[in-house]
Amino acid sequence: MATIEDYLALITAYHRGKPKFAAMVSAIVEPIVAIQNFIEHLPQDFDLDVAIGVQLDVVGEWVGRSRFIATPLPNVYFTLDDPLRGFDLGVWFGPNDNPTGLVRLDDETYRTLLRAKIAANNWDGTLGTAKEALSIIFPAGDTLLFVLDNQDMSMTFGMAGRIPSILFMSLLSRGYVPLKPEGVRAIYAVTSVDGAPLFGFDVQNEFISGFDTGAWAVPPEFYFDA
Repeated sequence: MATIEDYLALITAYHRGKPKFAAMVSAIVEPIVAIQNFIEHLPQDFDLDVAIGVQLDVVGEWVGRSRFIATPLPNVYFTLDDPLRGFDLGVWFGPNDNPTGLVRLDDETYRTLLRAKIAANNWDGTLGTAKEALSIIFPAGDTLLFVLDNQDMSMTFGMAGRIPSILFMSLLSRGYVPLKPEGVRAIYAVTSVDGAPLFGFDVQNEFISGFDTGAWAVPPEFYFDA
């Protein structure tokens, strides 16, 4: 960062020690120093990792995703004694929030959504990279994601393991992370038992398992109204 002292140090020996001359130089270079520091700090102000508030909104304009939700997301606010809306899952209800549902994302949620949208913007159309983009939404790794091409102009986004937060299920199922080709129907399947794989025949792994291990798959809407 530039300082006024940097410029005062350039004063020649003849003028050093002259208070009035130093004061004049300080007055001249002060706005120059301020502009230099402002410009130097701009990349950090609009860095996705540290930007907040209106700066993050500008980043969202570049990425192509607003923090405002077109249709309110219902039943996502924090609720005690609710395993799906408790601590670290439910959204705190703010003084200006809509009681019918969330319409404005907080900075941290919005930041995560922007990261996923950036990955979606660079998606090459393959199932592997689609999973990588979705994994950004669930960075802890306890929600296990997989993508299946059903070979009938539809694809399934499966979520096994830990049941994800209702907020991110809502954002994903409503298309805020566009990870499907045009004309292809997206099916979202979530485990109905926390920590369990989805039920399926002829497969036995952490994503899909058979009887006594796998849990019935339910659409995200099953949890919205729970």
